Amino acid sequence: MRLIFDARYIRTDFHDGISRFSHQLAHALVATAPADVEITFLIHDEAQRALLPAGSRTHLFHAPTSAKEAVASLLLNKLNPDVVYSPMQTLGSAGRKFKLILTLHDMIYYRHRTPPRNLPWPVRVGWRLFHLTYVPQRITLNGADIVATVSEESRRQFGDVNLTKREVIVIHNAPQKLAEQLPAGVAVTGGAPRNLVYMGSFMPYKNVETVVRAMAYLPGRTLHVLSRITPERRADYEALAAPGTNIVFHNGVSDAEFAATLADDGALVTLSLDEGYGLPVAEALELGVPAVVTDMPIFREVAGAGALYVDPLDPAAVAAAVVELDDDAARADLIARGEKHVARFSWERSAGVLLDAVQRLARR
Repeated sequence: MRLIFDARYIRTDFHDGISRFSHQLAHALVATAPADVEITFLIHDEAQRALLPAGSRTHLFHAPTSAKEAVASLLLNKLNPDVVYSPMQTLGSAGRKFKLILTLHDMIYYRHRTPPRNLPWPVRVGWRLFHLTYVPQRITLNGADIVATVSEESRRQFGDVNLTKREVIVIHNAPQKLAEQLPAGVAVTGGAPRNLVYMGSFMPYKNVETVVRAMAYLPGRTLHVLSRITPERRADYEALAAPGTNIVFHNGVSDAEFAATLADDGALVTLSLDEGYGLPVAEALELGVPAVVTDMPIFREVAGAGALYVDPLDPAAVAAAVVELDDDAARADLIARGEKHVARFSWERSAGVLLDAVQRLARR
């Protein structure tokens, strides 16, 4: 059986969410696929080969932002695949002679239509227009045989608006093992959290403002803002912070630096008002670090009983939750529950879900 995996979304500079998902799933798929599944990876940049499993079969294709994407299936027919899998939903399906699985990770862009800034401006304009109604998405997803998503919450949301008539499967996002990224000699200290960690973008719905305000109730602790940030946004947060607040703006960190900051008596704090998934939460729990997060369905799915849930608009309540973590027994219990819950998510299991869907389609 011939499977084509669309690996064109793997970035060669640093991973974003789609890139990391594609990269991790590709490696797990090669590691778990039976011998009778021949996998070919689509790439658009020769540098992407180095990020795929050693010895992988590849095919150089156009970039996913190319106008050729509308006729991608006609071009893929020439490769005679049985099944094509894409970690996105934009691969053109017209005229295909193979089975197709497309992925829509979440519905966040229907609620917040600002597109990723790394896209060309014509693509950003099209992105906004595409998300004004559900009709274009329905047409796109119904062009596949199966639709994949990354969480049960996303699958539920698809059903609420009748987004597709196709079967929807859940290929769970899974945390990377941050313990493997820790610098030599560094381990998780596990003490009362004196370092609060924020990892994520600064879109308005991320609600970083409440994290900053909560620090007024947490003297002696430091807030580490890890992501790349503009000077203007940094100035906004510095003006919002109470006098004496300790905030360190890292302006972008490596995975190793992320892991080391969490490991140093850290706690992850994420107070989003909306969220597609929340991978940093899962990664913190997998590392054995406590988390304080917004009480919302997607975080309940990702963290289960392994996080403290708060009102994201109440800085005092957020601070009170952090103070709860000073209790050694309560903190240890929360960490244990978090590690147990997040263990259900692994790339091997996610690859198994994809392989099952591929094999079912191939047998039709």
